[in-house]
Amino acid sequence: MSKQKIIGVWLVWALIWPLSLVLIYNLETPAVTGSRMNLMVFTLLTVIVALFPLRIGNHPVFFTQGVAFAVFLQYGLFVEMAISQMAVAVLLMKVRLSRHTMYRLPINLLMFLAISVISALLYEGMGGGHGPAAVDEFSDLFPITAYAVSQILLNQIFLSAISKWLYRRPFQWFDQGLLWDVMTAGLVLPIGFVLFVVFLQFGISGIFFVGIPFVFISGMMMMYHNSSQVNDYLKKASRIGHELTGNLGVTDVLDLFVDHITELLPVDHLYVFDVKESGQLNLIRFFDQSGGLDLPSILLEKGQSVSGHTLLTGKGAYYKKRTEWRTLESPYTPQASESVLSVPVVRNNDTVGVITVYSNQKRAFLQFQLLILTILANYLGVAIENARNYEKTKEESERCALTGLYNYRYFDDYMKQSFLRRGGDEQEPVSLILLDIDHFKKVNDTYGHESGNEILIELSSRLRGAAEEGMTLARYGGEEFVFLLPGFDEAAALAFAHHVQAVIRETPFTAYEHILKSGGPVSIPVTASIGAATYPDSCEEPFDLIRQADRAMYVGAKQRGRNRVAGYKDLIQPVQ
Repeated sequence: MSKQKIIGVWLVWALIWPLSLVLIYNLETPAVTGSRMNLMVFTLLTVIVALFPLRIGNHPVFFTQGVAFAVFLQYGLFVEMAISQMAVAVLLMKVRLSRHTMYRLPINLLMFLAISVISALLYEGMGGGHGPAAVDEFSDLFPITAYAVSQILLNQIFLSAISKWLYRRPFQWFDQGLLWDVMTAGLVLPIGFVLFVVFLQFGISGIFFVGIPFVFISGMMMMYHNSSQVNDYLKKASRIGHELTGNLGVTDVLDLFVDHITELLPVDHLYVFDVKESGQLNLIRFFDQSGGLDLPSILLEKGQSVSGHTLLTGKGAYYKKRTEWRTLESPYTPQASESVLSVPVVRNNDTVGVITVYSNQKRAFLQFQLLILTILANYLGVAIENARNYEKTKEESERCALTGLYNYRYFDDYMKQSFLRRGGDEQEPVSLILLDIDHFKKVNDTYGHESGNEILIELSSRLRGAAEEGMTLARYGGEEFVFLLPGFDEAAALAFAHHVQAVIRETPFTAYEHILKSGGPVSIPVTASIGAATYPDSCEEPFDLIRQADRAMYVGAKQRGRNRVAGYKDLIQPVQ
């Protein structure tokens, strides 16, 4: 949240909150004479119950509204408001706000103040009373019910409005927080009503009769929620793991992992390191929630920074605040970070990487989230290994093992995909040149097949050097090579073909593994016949480029003496 909004929140609280307390006290003048001990016990019960909050989404749900409900029915608005405000303060102390999030205190105090006032106005507007008068007649049930329902709805409305205004989150009427509010209110408010009725009958002892079970219920609800939360995270981790281990490339795996982790955990910065053969940590993925940091390549030694310490120990670590890991700070550590989770990525009992996530909030993570991150790290280790094997297999299937160039299979698929992406756009020309080494069989017969392979390798190197950005080069057949030239018209394609011809012809090739009796390397002059075709000038369909370039090469270059460049358009000139 911006600094201006934080200042505005504190100013609004300083103006409204104390003035409201004084005004309500003077207007209502609560009758609490002789009730000091009762109020102390109610307050103590509220404080104890406030220590068992549930965290749903981005806001806590706690059970003090049951006690506050009983206090409101007995003593009225001011006392209920005072106890509710105290409960909010205790709750926020329990979650331990940092200096950067202290603005949540005035926001919550003002929100619960508004809820108390609006609910009380509705209750008293419907004729509700306090003390024994609150339950004189059956009709008193209607203002009591209206008060309880309004508390639930107002809480959801205010939370959604605050989230939209302060954090620019979408306004939500129904979410998981509302469901828990309704469920807990359905349990807690009736108990609060029972607490009020028993208090009317038995006085202070009634508070203990109902209050002690109430505390136990609060604790049980918290344990139940925590258990449900862990199970939910485990299901999500399993689902993420299945997605990660699909047929994806390494980049896709890392992108997917970062997307899921930043949704699952309150992450401000995320580092994914790979362990190099030297034992150093190499940063392969970095995430910054604010978008303000763009770190260069990072190499960490064992024991250096939080991630290096995790590599050294081989164990995951959870640091609740910066003072716990200050000795592990490094130049690459985010300046505002507080909470840290760091886990090793283990594969076949070896640490192959480290994942470290930082949050700018103290105690931002729960202990079980370290386990979840460890599980996901193991999934990531498997996924990256699978992805690298997949990429290696894919690369091998698309490359010529001898020359390292793309092969026929890749080039054919690439052409199809490339032209499908172009759609019906016929304005942009695309050319193709196909070359074949002249008399290559004679080279193999004279110098041996190993020398022939040497020539193919050196030719591939020369063609790579001649290729320009945006071109695609492949070994199309035994001694045939092909260039795809997007954006090249006929004249540009022929000019490039002549350049390739010169690159091949002007410098003889060197063979070392020849079969000649003379030792030492031999120089072998090599030429090539080259055919060129351009779409849409040479053909109606771009997929015909190979066929037309092949015709130009054999008819226009090979049959006319070899060591030539021919365009397909030259072949059809006589016909025209």
